[in-house]
Amino acid sequence: MKKRQSWLFFIIFLVAFSIYLLVNYPFQLGLDLRGGSQLTLELIKEDGNINRDELDSVKAVLDKRVNNLGVSESNLQTLGSNQLVLELPGEQDPLAASRVIGKTALLEFRTQTSDSFNELKKLQFQRLQINNLIDSFNDFNKRSFDKNLKDKLENSLGEIEESLNYKSNESELFLKLNETRKFINSEIANLFVKTNLTGKDLISAGRRQEQTNNNWEVLLSFSSEGGDKFAEITKSIAGSQRLLSIVLDGESISEASVGNQFSKTGITGGSATISGNFNAEEARELEVQLRGGALPLPVQIIETNTIGPLLGNRNIIKSFYAAILGLIFVGLFMVINYRILGLISVASLLTYGLFNLAFYALIPVTITLPGIAGLILSIGMAVDANILIFERVRDELNLGNTLIRSIDEGFRRANSSILRWSFNYVN
Repeated sequence: MKKRQSWLFFIIFLVAFSIYLLVNYPFQLGLDLRGGSQLTLELIKEDGNINRDELDSVKAVLDKRVNNLGVSESNLQTLGSNQLVLELPGEQDPLAASRVIGKTALLEFRTQTSDSFNELKKLQFQRLQINNLIDSFNDFNKRSFDKNLKDKLENSLGEIEESLNYKSNESELFLKLNETRKFINSEIANLFVKTNLTGKDLISAGRRQEQTNNNWEVLLSFSSEGGDKFAEITKSIAGSQRLLSIVLDGESISEASVGNQFSKTGITGGSATISGNFNAEEARELEVQLRGGALPLPVQIIETNTIGPLLGNRNIIKSFYAAILGLIFVGLFMVINYRILGLISVASLLTYGLFNLAFYALIPVTITLPGIAGLILSIGMAVDANILIFERVRDELNLGNTLIRSIDEGFRRANSSILRWSFNYVN
């Protein structure tokens, strides 16, 4: 009797604990239920011959970047010999994801040439103008449509493009602005000479907000060899007018001077800071790219799909109704055939479903539409074990045993049949 009471209290504890888990730990929903973005990426190589090792190397780097993005339950799969399919549940802005995923992230440190001071100042001023136009465009998008403001932005962009002797091929204003800024950053990078310090010498990257303003900066930590290289490079330009440029994928993202106090030893300590007037999102994107490493081969995003959560919500509701109806029909069958024992089996099925859901929330397991169907199917299959047990109980009752003894013997004798059936089902 005490043993049965102990089991009863243990089951009550598990039920209460399961309810606590379901209340405090939300389910992880898959792309089909939660919505999100799906990107199809294609590897680019001049000869077009991409081997398996190259595909796996790109996949490994992208895995790191996606993990650093903080997108839970993402899925990255190979497609053919040169494509990858990336699923990002909950990410409703595929353009933001593509900026991080698609960059090659080749980091270089370059020093300024001695005859480029005037040209650099001119390009930096034009980049400042472009950044101001982009800020104005973002403010313009937050307000009601103002054609006069848009015309002013286009005219200002046209003047900058004329001074650069450059014409963007993009049609939309925002894309034009970004394309022009990219061109300016590339032109600035061409005014600097490559050094032997690259992203391969990088150990880690982080970010923090500057204390004097709302801008963010990216922190870099080098290996021992990389720290020596950085000290030597900064020593060579310390106290001069020459700048140190940090170049990412051929675009200069930051240019900094090195003070005269570092002329003897350079900047030691194996760390550096990138201050490029970044906002929080830009600093995060750069951090993710650097921490993930450089892609062995460039990738091109050939297809982008945004999956809304509306379809997922409908599927969840339909699946919920299906589970309830299925449980009702199974419960009616059990009650009609086994009376009180049938009621006990219904309670056990409800408890079984509750334990499974709590287990899914605790691990957590990603809930997808096929997963919900599998859970419903497992509840239905669990009835088979109850039927075996109850038939054994009936046999014991027909032999004249008491109800308690019949239940004990029914469970004991049915175990071998249940295990044998389970083994045959798995195989």
